[in-house]
Amino acid sequence: MISNIITMSGVKSLKDVDVSGKRVLIRVDFNVPMDSHFNISDDSRIRAVLPTINYCIDHNACSITLVSHLGNPKNGPEERFSLRHVQKRLERLLQKKVEFLNELDELKVQNTQCSTERIFLLENIRFDAGEKKNDPELSRRLGELCDIYVNDAFGTSHRKHASTYGITDYVSVKVAGFLMMREIEAFTKALEKPVRPIALVVGGSKISSKITLLTAVMQKVDKLIIGGAMSNTFLQALGYDMQASLVESDYLQTAKEVLEEAKAHNVKVYLPVDVVITDSIEHPVDIRITPVQDVLEGFRSVDIGPATLKLFSEAIELSNTIIWNGPMGIYEIDRFSKGTYKLATAIAESYAYTIVGGGDTADAVEKAGEKDKFSFISTGGGASLELLEGKILPGFEKLDRCDIQ
Repeated sequence: MISNIITMSGVKSLKDVDVSGKRVLIRVDFNVPMDSHFNISDDSRIRAVLPTINYCIDHNACSITLVSHLGNPKNGPEERFSLRHVQKRLERLLQKKVEFLNELDELKVQNTQCSTERIFLLENIRFDAGEKKNDPELSRRLGELCDIYVNDAFGTSHRKHASTYGITDYVSVKVAGFLMMREIEAFTKALEKPVRPIALVVGGSKISSKITLLTAVMQKVDKLIIGGAMSNTFLQALGYDMQASLVESDYLQTAKEVLEEAKAHNVKVYLPVDVVITDSIEHPVDIRITPVQDVLEGFRSVDIGPATLKLFSEAIELSNTIIWNGPMGIYEIDRFSKGTYKLATAIAESYAYTIVGGGDTADAVEKAGEKDKFSFISTGGGASLELLEGKILPGFEKLDRCDIQ
């Protein structure tokens, strides 16, 4: 049986089509963090799609239309979510003029005046309520803007939105951009053609958000390393009293079943043996390290302890493929970030093929200063999670496919 990830890797890429003289619409992911003055603090997602844009420029596309979202506006246009704030950074990185347009109708008029190297940036597509509803009318209007549709927004490839999914019904040629192909190739290497042993490092706050993942990968991995607040539920299920720590009581039985399934598949599970605890997250007075069996009454676990870090690091050192999704503690707070940052260093310094599953984990790796040492850092948190869960991402589902003999 061909796996879903192999199926997705069989889509056509930009290199499989001729863009010369064609109108190209690229769905990009410019959902970048900005401060209160609209200064971009991290332009990684813009840089990630530059090879796709430059390829279209170098191969004489008639026009290039860039469509993206920014943030999650609720009631139409909001200044803080305007892509106008991205325009200057994009122009600087491309070293090309980028024309910013507010309306689809205006873009349609300009797009008919075809000339090589004309680049358009459309205002935040989520300002249109039809985007998240996958509205056929919006999908059709977007499709009219191009001869070739390129999806290079991996971060939203798990969404059935008009610009990532619906548009494919209204364009005859639809392919994946280079970023999308790099993402799927990286995860294919880790999941379908791994050098064993393979370790999955899972963290974050809730087991409920990762249960599908834990079940899906059980037959693929050799080691399962569980940290973060979600490990509290596993520890509680094993009989430890985690006191005021975040525990999902409704998932205690589920945690036991995951551990039993791991045992049945000969998957070695690693859980914290000591934790950093505090009397308060917002205004801590007492912070200490304690074995998991000795969490003090009224205290809560906020990070893994040094003995756990040593245990996890030894498991990582003896792995050849490592996938990491989810921090080990409340890394956003300096006092509770050591476990996550030191684990990032341990993984970065291993000789393994290493993948970070986007989102908070990618942010933590960046802050730990270890970004350049990882084999691959995904640009999509939710998308990478669903990919690991074995799902076919909607962003790949209706793209043209290569003819496989």
